[in-house]
Amino acid sequence: MLTIGLRTVAYLITGSVGLLADAAESLVNLLGAVMALAMLTIAARPADEDHAHGHGKAEYFSSGLEGGLILVASVGIAVAAGMRLLRPQPLEAVGMGLTVSAIAALANLLVAVFIARAARRHDSITLAANAQHLFADVWTSLGILVGVGLVALTGWHWLDPLVALIVAANIARAAVGIMRQSVAGLMDASLSAADLAAVRQVFHGYAAGPVKFHALRTRQAGAQKFISVHVLVPGDWTVQRGHELLETIESQLRRTVANAVVFTHLESLEDPASWEDEELER
Repeated sequence: MLTIGLRTVAYLITGSVGLLADAAESLVNLLGAVMALAMLTIAARPADEDHAHGHGKAEYFSSGLEGGLILVASVGIAVAAGMRLLRPQPLEAVGMGLTVSAIAALANLLVAVFIARAARRHDSITLAANAQHLFADVWTSLGILVGVGLVALTGWHWLDPLVALIVAANIARAAVGIMRQSVAGLMDASLSAADLAAVRQVFHGYAAGPVKFHALRTRQAGAQKFISVHVLVPGDWTVQRGHELLETIESQLRRTVANAVVFTHLESLEDPASWEDEELER
């Protein structure tokens, strides 16, 4: 609310369409934050009978909506900037407007750093999307400040809407990135390359023995990560020995990949049927 108020005041003081774009983006930030809070509350609920894998995917709705809001805002900014580009207008009280806008940008930077740290700590796509948006907002604010300052120095009034158009293009690019990440999560995309490498490193530790792995499948729902793998052992092993091995492997995977839920399936190396499900579909 503070940044919205400050940027709105800056726009009203100067009449700059660039600062109007900044104010509009702050409003989108607020709407995105409200949605993020609601979805994080749902995502934090424990698994239940109707949602055995938890509620983590609720986070993707939040980040997807935020990306959509940013995209809508970018279109609105582009339209306003285009109209001003056709009819340039002089700016007023530029010094005061820039000071107010700079204070708002600094406040956004501090909030973005705080949220980014929380996103890394909780492995949350919603918080990460929110922080990414705020960081983009800070950079665009700096660009607007420079642009408005140049208008005041040069008297080239067409620079103001031109900067606003550049801002619109930049936040549209950020919006598309956030929405793509959300869609990937809803489509049950695999874990990140770093997480997959860590999983395979655990398997590599058994390369010298008679144990084999295949049918590895992974996905992520919010902060929760799911790993499924088939473990093949000699057919003459006892059930107890195989069970103890799986418990060890599952424990190693959970230590290696944060927030992991691990499913293992024990199979016999000598049984031909064990090798029929190496592909994704049996």
